[in-house]
Amino acid sequence: MPSDSLPGSLRRTLPAREHLPAGAVGTPVLDVVVPVHNEEQDLERCVRRLHDHLTRTFPYGSTGRGGFRITVADNASTDRTPQIAARLEADLAEVRAFRLDQKGRGRALRTVWSHSDAPVLAYMDVDLSTDLNALLPLVAPLISGHSDLAIGSRLARSSRVVRGPKREFISRTYNLILRGSLAARFSDAQCGFKAIRRDVAQRLLPMVEDTGWFFDTELLVLAERAGLRIHEVPVDWVDDPESTVHIVRTAADDLKGVWRLCRALAVGALPLDRLARPFGDDPRDRQLPGVPGGLVRQLVGFCVVGGLSTLFYLVLYSLLRTGLGTGAQYANAAALLVSALANTAANRRLTFGVRGRGRAVRHQAQGLVVFAIGLALTSGSLAALGAAAGHPSHATELTVLIAANLAATVVRFLLFRIWVFPDRRTDDAVQLEAGSPLPETSTPRTSR
Repeated sequence: MPSDSLPGSLRRTLPAREHLPAGAVGTPVLDVVVPVHNEEQDLERCVRRLHDHLTRTFPYGSTGRGGFRITVADNASTDRTPQIAARLEADLAEVRAFRLDQKGRGRALRTVWSHSDAPVLAYMDVDLSTDLNALLPLVAPLISGHSDLAIGSRLARSSRVVRGPKREFISRTYNLILRGSLAARFSDAQCGFKAIRRDVAQRLLPMVEDTGWFFDTELLVLAERAGLRIHEVPVDWVDDPESTVHIVRTAADDLKGVWRLCRALAVGALPLDRLARPFGDDPRDRQLPGVPGGLVRQLVGFCVVGGLSTLFYLVLYSLLRTGLGTGAQYANAAALLVSALANTAANRRLTFGVRGRGRAVRHQAQGLVVFAIGLALTSGSLAALGAAAGHPSHATELTVLIAANLAATVVRFLLFRIWVFPDRRTDDAVQLEAGSPLPETSTPRTSR
């Protein structure tokens, strides 16, 4: 087919991204950082194994440039880890030891990556839980210029993972939280197996605040919001049963980090304008299409309104139940109805930014349908409690109602966002492109 007969969208091609820039003689192509803290038992064995693997398989460095470097980043170890790292540096030309006086994986990565001269930067856990055969597929797209960051994924369909059910549950739950709260598209935020191009790291690292385990997630969220390409590699991963990571404390710190990012995105505190197109005019560098920009803001607003509505509901229920002696089912229905009307009105204005009286009655009617679903959940819970306990205490009733309301809250937000207050701007744009007039009653929603 002649090129002139091709559609315009096919004739226009994106400019190819450049391969790694030429560096000075002896500059390594890849710098693999191994953060450690009190790892005297495993450090030497694992570093020598990694060094042997890279020596045999890493195909770069044959034109006068160094192939790879392994940097042992010691995080304030108090055992013999610094001495072992120094000995490895003396024995192996490609190994470098770096000492930090403070703990924190994120702090170690930020420090070493910021001072490294290698055009591709990576890191992996010292226990080598990830199969090393995935290392070259991880960094190759960065070397070629195809991608900006690369991560190993234990949650990919073709990954082979051996770990306990508790870690599996926590990992999957955490990544679901990221998808729901931050609209994250990457599948595995905390796998200790990642790589980044140095020019990308120089732009992103100053914006990452966390110095601990949340560092990975924050870096990926910023990169995704900048429209950078994140390459995912399925990995074979075997859990280290002797890992010293405190799961509960790490999970709590991660959730705090998620809340901080949600709040920063909601109030516009992140420098997303500096990230929108930091790497030229290539259309692939723009912000990801399909990532709902208002989702985080709506979630925060909905949570605030929901928390106040729940308190209002519980106070009203208690007044009707104990003050007026109303039955549990009647008190629940009345309190839920009044709080639902107030909740719909507050979410209409504060969460979804709908102004004016247009469609207000319709929104309240749809809100009542959502209210009916919540009533079914809470009333069903009370009925089940009565059947199981006979005459439960008031405190027990409140506990069950709180749990039922949490479940109803998730359903309520989804219905509000998709059905009651959908973003009409997309539909309006489609109608305008098609030449159709907009409905006179439409009230485009403004973002807050």
